[in-house]
Amino acid sequence: MYCYLDNSATTPVLDSIKAVVEQYFNDGFYNPSSLYTPSVKVSGYIEECRKYITDLLGAKRLIFTSGGTESNNIAILGYLMRQRKKGTVLYSAVEHPAVINACLEARRQGFNVQEIKVNRSGIVDLDLLQKQLNSDVQLICVMHVNNETGAIQPINEISKLRDRYCSDAFFHVDGVQSFMRQPINLRIYGIDSYSLSGHKIHAFKGIGALALGERNKAYPLVFGGGQEYDIRPGTENTLGIASLYEAAKQFPEKNNMRENKIRLYNNIKKLIPSVKVNGPEPQSPEAADNILNLSFAPVRAETMLHALESDEIYVGNGSACSSRKSDISHVLKAMGIEKEQATCAIRFSLSPFNTAEQMDFASECCLKHYNILKKFTRR
Repeated sequence: MYCYLDNSATTPVLDSIKAVVEQYFNDGFYNPSSLYTPSVKVSGYIEECRKYITDLLGAKRLIFTSGGTESNNIAILGYLMRQRKKGTVLYSAVEHPAVINACLEARRQGFNVQEIKVNRSGIVDLDLLQKQLNSDVQLICVMHVNNETGAIQPINEISKLRDRYCSDAFFHVDGVQSFMRQPINLRIYGIDSYSLSGHKIHAFKGIGALALGERNKAYPLVFGGGQEYDIRPGTENTLGIASLYEAAKQFPEKNNMRENKIRLYNNIKKLIPSVKVNGPEPQSPEAADNILNLSFAPVRAETMLHALESDEIYVGNGSACSSRKSDISHVLKAMGIEKEQATCAIRFSLSPFNTAEQMDFASECCLKHYNILKKFTRR
């Protein structure tokens, strides 16, 4: 049974989305900046998509980008490069590399960059964060849902602390793993910028967006013809935008991801009692519906991953952007997870289109391979 459980890395493009987008290969290839009627129609479609997602997020403005990485960089470095003062930048210790490395670049440019500590579940420690907040803070970066553990960060509480101790600081949220899967409203939550990526919700790769709140004007990192409010110039990716629009409209609001995730966990825990959760308990409201991170010690993650692959079960062992590196996950390290447990961590990430039968099959295969592999693992 084919079982794709690495949807936090990327998702398959749905046939229904392919069908809608296909018309743009022939009828929608025109440059949206041209003045003749077919181009104006394409431009109108882009604006229709922009308005849909802007309204969905309670944003003031939406900038189409190539994906989450570019969106994060514009939100962080595009903003900081225009600041006369070299103040403090805070980012949670469990951020995606796109955020961490952008913040480290800010450090090289002279900003005081500090990590925000997290607890054993991977949730920001609000008491410690409060002690870091003062009038010198210019930017706070905290992701909504962690890509490795599924931990949901207390965005609303962080925003309230910002308002109390450093109201002028901008608040950037990496929403790549939460867009369409966790409710969010920039206006209500006081978020200044929010990044998203299409290929995490069954759209094409190479399309994403940066949603801006009431206060944020944003500034470009590259310069060109003035598209996207002159913040992200370059001819628009019409096909990508079309796929993002359709994926957002078609994403099922009601689905069985949480039910299936808990089913998978309960099955595995019953079959392999020694398995350990990395992150919030799966049933916890702090745990995302679709991500489950488990350690199958003493079996190493890569070994288990390839064993499951032999049964056409595809899982992850951390961020797809850094999974080829030999060091243990920086996320699990920041959470205080012991090295043996961290090196045995597997991430299961679901989509709305996974089934209960796949959960049962995956758990049975986990047991089969675990019983074989644990006998050959060095202690």
